[in-house]
Amino acid sequence: MISTLIQNNKTIVAPATAAGEGGIGVVRLSGKQSLSTLLRFFTPSSPFDQPKSHRLYHGYLRSSEGLQVDEVMAVYMRSPNSYTGEDVVEVHCHGGQLIVRKVLDLFLDAGLVLAQPGEFTLRAFTNGRIDLSQAEAVIDVIRSRSDDAAQLALRQMDGVLSRIIYSFRDQLVEILSLVEAHIDFPDEEITPPALVNINITVSSVLHEIDSILQTFDQGRVLREGISVLILGRPNVGKSSILNALLGESRAIVTEIPGTTRDTIEESLVVNGIPVRIIDTAGVRDTEDVVEAEGVRRAREKCQSADIVLLVVDGSVDLTLDDDLALAACSGRQTLLVVNKSDCGLLDLPEKYRHLQSVAVSAKTRNGFDVLHALLVGQFVSGGDVFESTMISDRRHREALLRSHEVLSRFLVCVEEGQSPEFLAFELREALSALGEITGETTPDEILDQIFSKFCIGK
Repeated sequence: MISTLIQNNKTIVAPATAAGEGGIGVVRLSGKQSLSTLLRFFTPSSPFDQPKSHRLYHGYLRSSEGLQVDEVMAVYMRSPNSYTGEDVVEVHCHGGQLIVRKVLDLFLDAGLVLAQPGEFTLRAFTNGRIDLSQAEAVIDVIRSRSDDAAQLALRQMDGVLSRIIYSFRDQLVEILSLVEAHIDFPDEEITPPALVNINITVSSVLHEIDSILQTFDQGRVLREGISVLILGRPNVGKSSILNALLGESRAIVTEIPGTTRDTIEESLVVNGIPVRIIDTAGVRDTEDVVEAEGVRRAREKCQSADIVLLVVDGSVDLTLDDDLALAACSGRQTLLVVNKSDCGLLDLPEKYRHLQSVAVSAKTRNGFDVLHALLVGQFVSGGDVFESTMISDRRHREALLRSHEVLSRFLVCVEEGQSPEFLAFELREALSALGEITGETTPDEILDQIFSKFCIGK
């Protein structure tokens, strides 16, 4: 798909606003015929010889037969100062689905091509206005579910990550040129001072890559959020805790054990972190086929959750069913939630005391501020999370890990006194890995995957 779109010089068009009713709908055009196509159908309220770039004009869209399609505002953005780096036109019409469809059909009938998902951003990338990591940040901004996630994506879209990757590349290219010079002149060996400088530079790049890699876990949480599983035996207040976290009565709460028989999933933001929280059936031995299936699903979900909230009733002695729930948490990051603190709490058995715990009351909402802080604190450290370059994308992490591995190997080759050909090979591998982040060496199939995630019109 990518190679086809790159070679496609046709002017594209698509709605740039979401489907549905709204005050305004935006239809976007990009390509050489954008302005000429607009002027075929646009009658400005104040006539002009040629529209100025980046200025909104009021007027009317009329069909080839002269019928009015809509009263609109239109703006022309001249290349290269546009989103795609090409000539771009945007028509701001009324936001009803019928009107947007009529405006779109007007341009399609004139010979324009409906844009593919992400094609506007793809053109921005292929025209060199942004690199691949900045293009990926566009979709992250759109899909961000918290303020911190949006800030992280905006920083990447602004080129924070790109600049440091280009800095690494420039340093490695300089070393590569030195090494390749010695390949061309094999009688001259790389001098000891030059080798020292090479080691210092590559070691410095490795140290910076290490620092960036260490930000991934926190960056991933900001971007993707965390998966939280509520687990425990029946009637310890799991559903009440879910309702308290959500601030609404989402799950049915009764005195009858086993009320929840399937998983209930909801999303919320806790202290700035997107959270997907899952309430499960109470863990116990049961002959009820439906309830047993719910227990099986609860145990299965436990294996994929980022953290388990193991809920116990702290006002009574714990039971064998509590022990079953504890066993299901084995090997998983677990926070013990001791519920019903308003009823008075008993001492916990020894086998539970190794777990970090918080006492709460789902009835009075007491202790939930501490629960929020402990929950988020498992994944996000304090302080300004944007003081340094942070990565949140698994693809970027994999590319940095590969470059780190190759550069570490390069230092070993230098220490062993291997030939310049081997050194140059390792440097090219490292540069190729870094280039996958910015898009310089990214395979077409990866580009296909990235841009297929975009909506039409972006």
